[in-house]
Amino acid sequence: MGCELKTPYFMINEEDLKNNVDNLKSALDTYWDNYLTGYSFKTNSLPWLVDYFKEKGFYAEVVSDDEYQLASVVGYEKYKIIYNSMCKSKETFIEAIKNGCIVNIDSKRELQWLKEMDNEGGGKYEVGLRVNFELEKQCPGETEMGDKGSRFGFCYENGELKKAIDYVGELKNCRLAGLHLHCGTKSRSLNVYRAISITACEIKKAYTLDLKYVDVGGGFFGGLPDKPQFKDYFEVISKELAREFNKEEVTLIVEPGTSLVSLPFSLVTSVIDVKKTTANNFAVIDGSRINIDPLMHKTNFFHKIIYKDVNKSECLDTQVISGFTCMEDDRLIILENQPALSVGDNVVFEKCGAYTMCLSPLFIRYYPDVYVKKGDGILKVRDKLTAEEYCKIHSAK
Repeated sequence: MGCELKTPYFMINEEDLKNNVDNLKSALDTYWDNYLTGYSFKTNSLPWLVDYFKEKGFYAEVVSDDEYQLASVVGYEKYKIIYNSMCKSKETFIEAIKNGCIVNIDSKRELQWLKEMDNEGGGKYEVGLRVNFELEKQCPGETEMGDKGSRFGFCYENGELKKAIDYVGELKNCRLAGLHLHCGTKSRSLNVYRAISITACEIKKAYTLDLKYVDVGGGFFGGLPDKPQFKDYFEVISKELAREFNKEEVTLIVEPGTSLVSLPFSLVTSVIDVKKTTANNFAVIDGSRINIDPLMHKTNFFHKIIYKDVNKSECLDTQVISGFTCMEDDRLIILENQPALSVGDNVVFEKCGAYTMCLSPLFIRYYPDVYVKKGDGILKVRDKLTAEEYCKIHSAK
């Protein structure tokens, strides 16, 4: 397949994508059948992909006015948007609330905007609040920022959340409808979601809240057989939430991204040069680390090698597979005691659909082609960005 298309390119396996969606919905049906799923645009906002999730009944989970506008352009219904984070514009914040979107407030300026809406009258509105809580104390060593703490949401432990709850409660035309408790973690463990659910119950009970939804966010593992599966997560979440929330009355909102799109994506590259130095054997590919590890922090990659000559017998002690850029640290894989690579061999990087295409820079080479494997056929869903298109994007005219 790699020789039929011009490398480098991304390939999406639609069957894998469908299986992930089916597994997610099956788990939710089993443990909390009153649910709503939002696809995390920031994870991968390829238009074909966000349209795919729209057709599967997902809401758009967006975190900026640009992503909010993208959801509209792609064709999401006006109310089928979950609007999170502190990067909202005032205009889209107000529009989203008036359209009946799920809007989770994450900053004091949003509370002020809400008050202005309330003073103007003209309707009854519902909002959610993003909760900041001490997850690190409950799950030591598992959070992204550790003891430095998260910057998102209103802090439960120091009373800031209570102030925000009271603020909304004093408004005449607005009510608190939900809590958003997504937390960034390194572990993605079941303990994290147990802690999130326990905290939601604790807050609900402490402040006698009448809520329509609890939003646990995303951050789940996906596609790895030795890691927790969707059913494991939602069994834990359901068990804890059921202590304070009625499944029939309270909607569980989840916002998966990585767990849905990481596995189905591969980057297919070709070897364009091999060379030997006094230090190493190098194989240069036409893809780059910036395509699949734009933050340059990964230490290993899921991959496979496809040799043109399947009968190769020569092996080399080490081979360093490097990208096309001029950065010396654009190195991806060290092969040990493997057949010698030749020009035209393919290196395929697998499970690379999350936070790669969105973060990949326009450095030296522009965005590559993207294809979807649909049954026995292949559909092209994005053309490589050309120099002419680059100029149009970056022109003020």
